[in-house]
Amino acid sequence: MKRKQHEKPQDKRDYENNGESWLRGKTIGRGGFSRVSLAMTRRVNTRRCNLPPIMAVKWAEILQSDTLQEEREVLADLDGCPHIVHCFGDEVTFGNNELYFNLLLEYGSGGSLAQHIKRSNGGLPESEVKRYTKSILEGLVYIHSRGYVHCDIKPANIILVPSSTFAFSLSSRKRTTRSYCYVVKIADFGLAKKVQQKKLKSGWRGTPLYLSPEVVRDGIQEAPADIWALGCTVAEMITGKPALSCKVGSDVNCILFQISSGFSLPEVPSEMSDEGKDFLNMCFMKNAELRWTAKMLLNHPFIAGDGWETMALWGERRDYETISLLRDAGVKLAIVSNFDACLRIPLKDLIDVTDLFDAIIISSEVGYEKPDAEIFKATLDHINVEADKVVHVRDDPRANKVGAHAVEIDCWLWG
Repeated sequence: MKRKQHEKPQDKRDYENNGESWLRGKTIGRGGFSRVSLAMTRRVNTRRCNLPPIMAVKWAEILQSDTLQEEREVLADLDGCPHIVHCFGDEVTFGNNELYFNLLLEYGSGGSLAQHIKRSNGGLPESEVKRYTKSILEGLVYIHSRGYVHCDIKPANIILVPSSTFAFSLSSRKRTTRSYCYVVKIADFGLAKKVQQKKLKSGWRGTPLYLSPEVVRDGIQEAPADIWALGCTVAEMITGKPALSCKVGSDVNCILFQISSGFSLPEVPSEMSDEGKDFLNMCFMKNAELRWTAKMLLNHPFIAGDGWETMALWGERRDYETISLLRDAGVKLAIVSNFDACLRIPLKDLIDVTDLFDAIIISSEVGYEKPDAEIFKATLDHINVEADKVVHVRDDPRANKVGAHAVEIDCWLWG
């Protein structure tokens, strides 16, 4: 679904058809039979107490809402994945003498990835591309594991959801100003299908510039097709323009011919790192059976590289979602400040916590407790992490002798 580029006069219906516990706002996107509007939750006690203050409501006339209702079923099957747009439910409303089906969705206030790329005026930094790509891949792993193919992966169908963070610089040891770090989520499942589902009469679904050869040539649209589209998306993030080179205003049939014949293939950006180029080559394998899977690509050096990025979430969201956001943002260091019990518990509850981060920083600043070896050992046992996985922030010189060193934690000077 495309988001509008310029403000247009709002249809009267945009402000009607309010839900039981939400008010419809302005239109922010339009599709063939549906549109997307902002919605604000009513400040009253209702049965729907799980709605956020602001949502995106995707809606259509009830008689033209088959695709939207199918999308609702897909999102229900994919519920629980942090890399996929969250659906808060659905509701039928009445207005203008019509019934409307409404899908209540998580709002990406950062806009779409396509808009973000356009604002960059020439492409995004590779470090940012890696972070976004990893999140998209983890979403695709989940989608494919649940037996679905998205069928329309492209920048316009990836939304940016902000997360308030504080960033730390290893070189300067200084905390930067508060900023917003966006995490990306896969959205728009209107064309999604089950794996090996009977193909459409048209033979394919999606957007021509992101279709793989086997989709156009043979009408086979399975998980490898999503990987091809991901490669096109990654290349577009780097260059700021579509990966498949074609003239402005090219006929769709001409584009499809180029893809099916292999006459024109997506371009691998010359400015990418060698690892990035190899990553795209794995996405653009002509033979779908040889194309890497999402799970394989997560272990590619381009995504799972050795570079360390550090970031600590600041605020009150010290829960499982906080740790997940750190991981999804490409952060390789988890920080346990002051042996914070609120943070240790969710770390302990994570499965294979040692695989999530390259290292975990702990602090010897323990309030009124003495930083002895037992305190450090208890912390490590609590989060189930080996000492060689930990870097110690030396807030108290006593900890070097009787604390961190006693359990073989390396000291790392701060400030």
